Amino acid sequence: MWKRHGYVFAGIALVAAGFLAGCMPRENKATTEEGSEAPAEKAAEKAAETATETGKRAVATLEAKSGSELTGEAFFVQEADGKVSFGVHVEHVKPGLHAVHIHANGDCSAADGSSAGGHWNPTGEEHGKWGVHPFHLGDIGNIDVGSDGTGSLSLETDLWNLNDTGDHSVLGHAVVVHAGADDLKTQPSGDAGARIGCGVITLKKQM
Repeated sequence: MWKRHGYVFAGIALVAAGFLAGCMPRENKATTEEGSEAPAEKAAEKAAETATETGKRAVATLEAKSGSELTGEAFFVQEADGKVSFGVHVEHVKPGLHAVHIHANGDCSAADGSSAGGHWNPTGEEHGKWGVHPFHLGDIGNIDVGSDGTGSLSLETDLWNLNDTGDHSVLGHAVVVHAGADDLKTQPSGDAGARIGCGVITLKKQM
């Protein structure tokens, strides 16, 4: 009996391991301001771990818009050196490239996300590709969503902050995910299509 039960337990362990492996996030890559690439989930873990008692962390919980079923979260962590680590993860989204931007208004009340306004652009630049001037400070880029409907994107920058005031603070603006890809050139927003997700960036109080 023990031997037979041993086989059963081993089989259960293998099934569980396979299930967990299938649930792991995809290693989408994001281009940082220095032009290098890093796995999104590693950057996300780093950002989450740096939210210490003295650090600042902001979160935007993404709401489904325009009839989508999107769920997700974006977070910002200001580290000791002043740089901000950003990560966004989405689920229940059609596979392919989906633009993600920071928009000017911290208002996601409209069913189509239009209340978030245009791109956050405090420097008055033209729309473009992140890190390649000219570009909006809200021009984050594209999330590559896999066949499982999930995708992640991350970056680190010294162009943003989590201060209560100032032109470069992301607080009070909105993270928006679009139905299509940002072509990184069409003015003023990259021809990214409908807004399928929106969340207001809010500072989290430290415990």
